[in-house]
Amino acid sequence: MTRPITAGVDGSPESAAAAAWAAREAERRGLPLRLVHVGEPAPDSLVLAADESALTQWAGDLLADVEHEIAERHPGLAVTTDVLDGGGPAESLLAAARDGESLVLGSRGHGVIVGFIVGSVGQQVIAKAERPVVLVRAADAAPSEASARDVIVGQEGEPEDSAAAMEFAFTTAQARGVAVRAVRAWSLPPVFSYSPSSFALLDDAGGMEPYERKALGAALAPWRERFPDVPVREHVEIGSAGQVLLSLAPESQLLVVGRRARRTAIGSRIGSVAHAVLHHAPCPVAVVPNTG
Repeated sequence: MTRPITAGVDGSPESAAAAAWAAREAERRGLPLRLVHVGEPAPDSLVLAADESALTQWAGDLLADVEHEIAERHPGLAVTTDVLDGGGPAESLLAAARDGESLVLGSRGHGVIVGFIVGSVGQQVIAKAERPVVLVRAADAAPSEASARDVIVGQEGEPEDSAAAMEFAFTTAQARGVAVRAVRAWSLPPVFSYSPSSFALLDDAGGMEPYERKALGAALAPWRERFPDVPVREHVEIGSAGQVLLSLAPESQLLVVGRRARRTAIGSRIGSVAHAVLHHAPCPVAVVPNTG
């Protein structure tokens, strides 16, 4: 079964950018495109009228307009549209994400995800989605301006901890004919966290930074072998992962981070690195669930 790339459409400039990004990606990868709408937001006049048929008509017209624009730019692309009216917005979008290769949504950044994704709903979708979620802003650069930039992916922990993010980054870079820049950030641990075994590992590697470079190289090895035509740049830097990735984001056409879902008494939460780049990165951001 061929999974589509799915884009959420809500009438905002951000969702228009998301649909355009998804259409370009679907065309590059030879995949169909699915445009979905969850019924919110509609114009105030329709909301006040509480006319269900008018809301349905508005949603259908919106999807038709976006589909028409995409057809003009990508005449060979297979496009389907759906109004998702079963369950709440989060549940509908999570179901759409589950059926797709990835889910692409519009984002204003700085803590606000627009349209039908507001506050806790956006957090639920990003934290619970079983497939990658890509956030795109209205100011996303035109393809000609960003075409030579790298796809940046964050790597941390053991190789398996970032395998899903690596696969997404390399697959995307291969489809675009660009390089992957793999980034591993590190910091000096507290003295009390050192142990004889950790000292031995550091001594064998020649110090902290060589150890981190060796760890990044080990994480990249299977992906270099699987994608031999994708150039790879390695970047190891001391600092917090969020800060290091954000410093490189202006040079990227896509920033890819892994996601470790965290459940608390108030619901699901995303990690601090994903949280930082989602709110502040100027380029599109892909959040990829760790399936390992």
